[in-house]
Order: sequence, then structure tokens, then C-alpha cells
Amino acid sequence: MGSYRMCVCFTRKFRITEAEPPSDVKVYFDKYAEGGTHMTAEQLRNFLADVQGYGGSSTSDAERIVEQVLQKRHHHIAKLITRRTLTLEDFHHYLFSADLNPPIENQVHQDMNAPLSHYYIYTGHNSYLTGNQLSSDCSHVPIIKALKRGVRVVELDLWPNSKKDDVNVLHGRTLTTPVELFKCLKSIKEHAFTDSPYPVVITLEDHLTPDLQAKVAKLLMKTFKDMLFIPDSECFKKLPSPEELKYQIIISTKPPKEYLEDKCVTVKADNIHKRKDSEEDAWGNEPSELTEEHKDVDTSESEASEQNMDYEDNNNSNRGAEPASYKRLIALHAGKPNGGLKEALKVEVDRVRRLSLSEQALEKAAESHGTDVVRFTQKNILRVYPKGTRFNSSNYKPLIGWMHGAQMVAFNMQGYGKSLWLMHGMFRANGGCGYVKKPDFVMNDEQIFDPKAKLPVKKTLKVKVYMGDGWHLDFKQTHFDLYSPPDFYTRVGIAGVPADEVMNKTKKKEDDWTPVWEEEFTFPLRAPELALLRIEVHEYDMSEKDDFGGQTCLPVSELRQGIRAVPLFDRKGVKYNSVRLLMRFEFT
Repeated sequence: MGSYRMCVCFTRKFRITEAEPPSDVKVYFDKYAEGGTHMTAEQLRNFLADVQGYGGSSTSDAERIVEQVLQKRHHHIAKLITRRTLTLEDFHHYLFSADLNPPIENQVHQDMNAPLSHYYIYTGHNSYLTGNQLSSDCSHVPIIKALKRGVRVVELDLWPNSKKDDVNVLHGRTLTTPVELFKCLKSIKEHAFTDSPYPVVITLEDHLTPDLQAKVAKLLMKTFKDMLFIPDSECFKKLPSPEELKYQIIISTKPPKEYLEDKCVTVKADNIHKRKDSEEDAWGNEPSELTEEHKDVDTSESEASEQNMDYEDNNNSNRGAEPASYKRLIALHAGKPNGGLKEALKVEVDRVRRLSLSEQALEKAAESHGTDVVRFTQKNILRVYPKGTRFNSSNYKPLIGWMHGAQMVAFNMQGYGKSLWLMHGMFRANGGCGYVKKPDFVMNDEQIFDPKAKLPVKKTLKVKVYMGDGWHLDFKQTHFDLYSPPDFYTRVGIAGVPADEVMNKTKKKEDDWTPVWEEEFTFPLRAPELALLRIEVHEYDMSEKDDFGGQTCLPVSELRQGIRAVPLFDRKGVKYNSVRLLMRFEFT
């Protein structure tokens, strides 16, 4: 008689239960519903004013919210419901809805009438690359994606084609495959203002002969027509504002050397063309650690390119095709004067210019000339770009640039990682329009801000993490664990000036698709204007690296007080359909 071996496996159930409203939500409901089982629109209005900071909200605003909640939760019988009040579950649903109760405003609300130098501008680096810096394809598609995300500065590298009779866009002296300039410009024209009306700057890294520069000028004018901003003079004495430049395309590059003149006159604001409002691993280094890598300064690609352009300009034998029209289209002049860093950072009375520094050059400048950098950026434009060794399209820590007033902190938008999450977070501010007003202390010309100075605590942010939900809708049941529900925990912290930077985490919540933490963290802030609230959810794994469960970064200066629904994003910055956290923000 044969013997049989029997194996019995015990697994934990994948049960998904809807979590109860947190205790704070119950307390507020009881208080504002005055002990009743339903909350009226007037009672909701009182809650919005007292807890959520909506002092100016009216009863009609509250009635609109009640109607939206009833339609969303009871859409199949909404017309049959005679009551226009909220139950506790309805109230919780409203608070936990990212559409109805988001953590930040989605409207432009800052003053857009200051000169361009007063804003941080959402800036791309090598915007045409689909992947790494050495061998990926060049395409117009990444440019479209960047513009749709709100990027306002697009970089194109211009090189002659193999026949020397046309212009390609590619990363020079690499194996990247080219894309035609026309395709890139056409994509910019079609998508520049779909998500923001404010100006798009095209920075050109130009390796062309005068003949081809003239050809580019014609192509720019033909493609953009009256969208193209053409300055009335050699260069700006004072930069126009984003409001003045709405729906305009600005060209920025180094002018052909032989045509530069000594003097510049101011641009008349009346003549501005006005139009009607029409892989860095996610588990790589923390952004605070990135500046410690590769301290050796290498020759930057842009510096090498500028030297190359000088050589081409001075040694080109074809002087017949004067690119005067090309030079006339350059509104924001790039390049740096002869001499050292001190000379490069000199503020000129009668002209405005754009200076480019590599991330390492900025670090060096910050060490020895920090206040000079800040002073320079109050009137001029500073562009910072990734070092040449970031072949995998990774990025660097953006805060050092922003602390020193750099407007164009250029990032590889096709990469991803924690530094890029910070960039996404910064430019969620001001309605995601791609322009964020610099803090007043960075623009104070009477007392130049010293980024090295010790600052007193200006404001304290209290953050409470109540609960999370949505993973069971956006992920497969076995995504995190084959045999059990996930064990989620949340990391919460601040990116900002060095003294403000910190990361904390909740306890892990075992075997729960809708984890409830109810933990509070306190963050004293010395520069809240530059602070970003970092939020990450991870799933604990005892034997391997913890799994990724979502992330977001939010500008602290834009946070709405009270209880808010915070939507989470994947590693590449794409918003999940359902994953979100319920949190509370309080300033003291």
C-alpha cells in the first residue's frame, strides 16, 4: 500500500474592508452637526470656516459641495433623495475626495506682473531626449510631455545634418539619433499653451554656420508667426513680466559673436506682441546626499559647446550669409564675460543676460560667492544644468539653485527619482502654470540674502497622517505580497534649506489595504517659502527591499489648512487613479 504526503498551506485572507472615519472626523461631525445624524449645508459652512480656513465661504458654496457629494456617492438615486444633508459617511467621503478637497489650490494666484527674474521657471534639460544622454532616440514626443506637465523652458541642441544643408536636433558627439528641428518647433507651437498661458523660452545650444543660422531664423518666424517675441533692441535693460509675455515664444541663446554691439537700449513694453488670453532609482540617494557625489569639477557640456561656438564663429569662412535676422530674434542673451566667476556674476546697469552654470560650478560659486549669486539673480537669469557625467539622465538636488535665486534649474524630465519629485512638487505651486514667484527675502536688494546664514524658526507645520486608501483599486491583489494584504507605512518630511530638512515615518500597519495610522509630526521651518512637504508610502518587506506604494511633494507655502485628501503619484510622477492619503495640516 502506497503512502501519500499531504501539504497544507495557510494563507492570510485578502479581505478588503472599508475603514471607519478617523476619530477626528467623527468628533468634527458630532460638533458641527450638533449631535444629529445629518449635517446641513449651513453647518458644513461653519466647519469649512472654522477648521478648513475658508473664512469667506458662503452657504451656497456649502450647498454646492453637498450636491456634489450626493451625486458622487448616490448618483443612481440622487434625484430620489429629498434631503440635502450629509451623513457621517458622506462627510468622510467629501474629506477623502481628492477632487472635492485637494491639499493645494489649482489656480494661478500669484502676482504675474513682476520681471521674469522674479520667478522660478520650470526648466527642462536636453528636452528632446527619450532616455539616457548617450544613446537614446531624439524625438519631439518628450517635448510635448514636458509642456503638458507645465515646463516653460525647452532646450534644443542644433547641429548641421550630414549634408550640412539642414538642421537637426541631437545631443552632439554621442550616439543619439537626430530629430528634425521642424518637428520640434511644430510640437512646441501646438502644445506650448495648452496647460499654461505664460511664455515658453526656447534655449538653443547652437553649433551652426551663419547660413544655417539664417535658415533657423526663417523657420522660427514661419512656424511661430506672431507668437514669436521679437525684441525692439539689442537686449533687455529690464525683463518683461510673464503677464506681458503671455502666449509668446522667447528665444534665448548666445548671439553670433561678430555682431554683438556694446550698448543696449530698453525694450518698450508697449511694443510687446500681446495676444488675448487664449534612471535614477526611486530607491537611490536622498536628494540631500546628491551634492556629495563627484566633487571633481568636469568640463561641462554647455561650457564646451560655448567654446566650440566661439571657435566656429571666428573660423567660419562663409561670412556671406550674415545671420542678422537670427541675431534679431534672440531676446534673452546667453554667454558669459571673459574673466572669473566674480566677473561673470557682475550686475550690469544697462543690460540683462542669462548665465549658465553646471551643478558643480554652482556649488563652487555658492561656497565662495553665495551673496553675489543671489544679487545677480535679482535682475539677471541664472540657468543651472546637470553635470556631464549624468549619462543615465538622473538629476541633482534643486534646492541649492532655488536658495540662490536661480530661475532656471534645468532637469532631465525624461528621468525619474527623488530629485525630480521635488521639481514636480515645486511647480505644483501657483496653479501649475510653470512660474513660481521667488520669496521676498531672496529678492531683497537692500539686505542680500546669505544662504549660509543661520535663520530663526519662522513657522511650524503640524502634519497628521490619518489613513490611506485606493491601492486595492490601482494594484493587483498580489502586487505587494503573494499571500497576504500589504503592510504599509508612510514617510513624511521636509525638503528645503538644510536646517529644515528631515524625514520621519509612521509605524507599519500590517495586513491592511486601507491602513489607519493616525500619527502626527511637527516640522519647525526657517524658510517655509522654500519648503516642500515630502510624502512617500512604502510596503514593508522583511526579506527584500521595501515596495513602493506612491509619493507626492507639495509646496508648504500652498498647503490648505485642515483635513485634506492627498493624491499620490507613481515613480515617474503620474497620478494614480485612486491612491490617496487623508491628512491634516496646521500652521502655528
